[in-house]
Amino acid sequence: MKWDEFCALLSGLSADSPLGRIVRIRAENDPKMLEKFTPHQRKIRSEWRNRTALKVSEKSRDNILEELKNFFISIAGGVKNGEQ
Repeated sequence: MKWDEFCALLSGLSADSPLGRIVRIRAENDPKMLEKFTPHQRKIRSEWRNRTALKVSEKSRDNILEELKNFFISIAGGVKNGEQ
């Protein structure tokens, strides 16, 4: 099966199908909706996020952490002379 055909078939799936429900759970980011998740839905989302997080390279992770560090330093007023 060619990729375009697969994508066309996949896009035709109902959100109420088993696969559609899983995709919707994995993609949800609305805090209000996440509060309403059942324990089973939270497990599905957590397992997906953990599996995805394991695929992030160390270099990418370190870059993200460095950006976060710099962001927090900037909102705290920056670095004063001699500080690190």
